[in-house]
Amino acid sequence: MMSPDPAPNPAADESDVVFDSAAELFRLLSTPIRLKIISALCSQEKNVSQLLAEIDTTQPNMSQHLATLHRAGVLVRRRDATQIYYRIGSERAATLCRAVCTQIATEFDGSVELPASERLTPLTSAGRG
Repeated sequence: MMSPDPAPNPAADESDVVFDSAAELFRLLSTPIRLKIISALCSQEKNVSQLLAEIDTTQPNMSQHLATLHRAGVLVRRRDATQIYYRIGSERAATLCRAVCTQIATEFDGSVELPASERLTPLTSAGRG
């Protein structure tokens, strides 16, 4: 005889949704070019040509990443004649990106020595030797 299934735990289900959503956001932001795109759009909207002038990649690659960020709601776009302009659509995602990248830049700066417990990057990361 099989034992009955344990009673469902709504708190565990909710935390699973939270962790799954966070993992999906981190997956979306896990590509350096996507972080560069978000950074480039933090101050103003730009079209693909303007983004390509700032970010070293091909036009097809740029378009693929812009489409991915747009589908996820991180970016929004508007058409002006033949040009498509992109801007930040999720200020929360942009804020997370900015906070993490700023923290890591501070760690790589080397002018401030942080204890391991306050670091986001391992001491053996690239640039730290």
